[in-house]
Amino acid sequence: MKNKGLLIGCGTGAFIVIVIAILVLWGIGTYNKLVSLNEGVNQAWSQVENVYQRRADLIPNLVATVKGVANFEKETYMAVTEARAKVGQIKLSADQLSDPEAFQKFQQAQEGLGSALSRLLVVAENYPQLKANENFLTLQAQLEGTENRITVERQKFNQIVQSYNTTTKKFPANFIAGMTGFKEKQYFKAQEGAEQAPKVQF
Repeated sequence: MKNKGLLIGCGTGAFIVIVIAILVLWGIGTYNKLVSLNEGVNQAWSQVENVYQRRADLIPNLVATVKGVANFEKETYMAVTEARAKVGQIKLSADQLSDPEAFQKFQQAQEGLGSALSRLLVVAENYPQLKANENFLTLQAQLEGTENRITVERQKFNQIVQSYNTTTKKFPANFIAGMTGFKEKQYFKAQEGAEQAPKVQF
């Protein structure tokens, strides 16, 4: 009888050890998955920063070219220069991707620069000699290509953030995420009013 009780006790103890081992392995696997997803978000963010930096690097040459031809459109290229300076002051590290306020400030600064650049390119349309300037045409093409890259990288970033956020919110992975400090990341959102088609006036 004692031996039978011992065997039952051993069987129960072994079962508990197996359950604990399974839970520990699951916890480790979930944590490692969250780490991988988080690193994916960080990598995608570095690509977003990379294309924004490319745009910032092109602007001084574009402004200088426009200045040379359209020298009295000072207000327009000053707005671009100021918007670029503002963007340079607002840095957003990968650690701040969970901070909605910091993310919104970054996005607003980038949208402000994009808007100022659009105005500069519209002004340029009024100058035939500028439209014929080879440097301007090259810079304009590079800038348009960069804007397309920005859109692509932002879309990729949002997809990776969606995967990360979904995993951190799903049961039971949300327990591991909560215990280990994995917080929800922010998405890029469409500019306010982007759902409305722009009005074209002649």
